[in-house]
Amino acid sequence: MCAKTIETKDITYDKLLQGNKDWVKDMIDKDPAFFDKLSAGQSPPVLWIGCSDSRVPANQITNTKPGDIFVHRNIANVVVHTDMNMLSVLDYSVNVLKVKHVIVCGHYGCGGVKAALGNKQVGIIDNWLRNIRDVYRMNEGEMAAIEDADQRFDRLVELNAIQGASNVMNTSIVQTAWSKGQELAVHAWVYSLQTGIIKDMEVTCTCLDDVTPAFKVG
Repeated sequence: MCAKTIETKDITYDKLLQGNKDWVKDMIDKDPAFFDKLSAGQSPPVLWIGCSDSRVPANQITNTKPGDIFVHRNIANVVVHTDMNMLSVLDYSVNVLKVKHVIVCGHYGCGGVKAALGNKQVGIIDNWLRNIRDVYRMNEGEMAAIEDADQRFDRLVELNAIQGASNVMNTSIVQTAWSKGQELAVHAWVYSLQTGIIKDMEVTCTCLDDVTPAFKVG
């Protein structure tokens, strides 16, 4: 680490550290035992699979506390069966933490989804965005019928979240949990940056009967 880097810490860097100290003080003022309880372990009832966008923090937009939500985030909240990171998080959440809900939450105005709607090369992320283009392809008739570009954009955001939830329930992880009688529901949500409101896409799945036959395992 070079000395120049240490000497030129900017305001943002210092503000983050001070913000941490202020937050700790605020938490202790409200509940002196807050960190004792927090460090004792976690048993969140929810796994949140969301977008990496800095404007969509799971705890803040759901008004929940640290320890309430187990979180996995990636560009455009994509759920694919080749993503070992996501699968590892899902496996730990379902089999160790015993979460009751898995929520795939997209958001309107998502840059990843917007990039997937275009034909310009962005970089290595182009390979990731192909998963969203597949969602477009599978719903091409519906998408082509939407004349307004903004509405088409919003609908792809919704379809991407719905497909993500479908991919979650099609995993052997979730199906095995259901076969053992574990209480577990999978949902698709979309968050609005303009209103702050979460839209439930009403595609909740709770048992093996909801799994498409082609994806059933065991």
